[in-house]
Amino acid sequence: MKTSLLGMVGIVSVTLTLGACSTATPIVSEWRNPAYALGPFKRIMVGGLSRETSVRRNFEDEFVVQLRAAGIDALASYRYIPQDEGVDENNLKQAAQKARADAVLFARSLKTEQKTNYGPTFPYLSFGIFGSNVGASWSGLSGAPGAYRYNEYTSETTLYDVAKNEVVWTGTVKTTEPENEQTAIKSYVEAVMKALDAQNLLPGR
Repeated sequence: MKTSLLGMVGIVSVTLTLGACSTATPIVSEWRNPAYALGPFKRIMVGGLSRETSVRRNFEDEFVVQLRAAGIDALASYRYIPQDEGVDENNLKQAAQKARADAVLFARSLKTEQKTNYGPTFPYLSFGIFGSNVGASWSGLSGAPGAYRYNEYTSETTLYDVAKNEVVWTGTVKTTEPENEQTAIKSYVEAVMKALDAQNLLPGR
């Protein structure tokens, strides 16, 4: 198992039990600034707060593709902030100002917890982007009794208004152990886009 790939965000879990399929809610909690009354953003810089260059670039590129499809002039932060400078909230905001973006969308890891599941186990499939791994995996032997231990990753994605210097929206997600990076990234971006659309923060959706 990989030990250090990404310190950013988690997304979606899908559980298959006795042939039935159920999908967990990707965004487990979200907050919208009740005082924020401006319309949808037109130019957004995306930041994946990861030390892994390839993960950061894939994450930001996927967001750029989906945001542009929604009619937004999206920018990947890695084109403005060299990897050797490090990526954090402050330099993302500074880069967004210089690029004349009106918002920043960034993701970060909050915590990792070890969980234990007791009793008969069933195979389940999980997708996600999380603290140390990304992707999708099968776990568990159908009907086998015992304890299954796994890591649960909590992460947060935030939409920030650059001009007004305030948070507009945040979404919290949880996930377990995946392996396929690109599948996890795409699923995560789709979940965030859906949540932003529901909050009327995307134009023409």
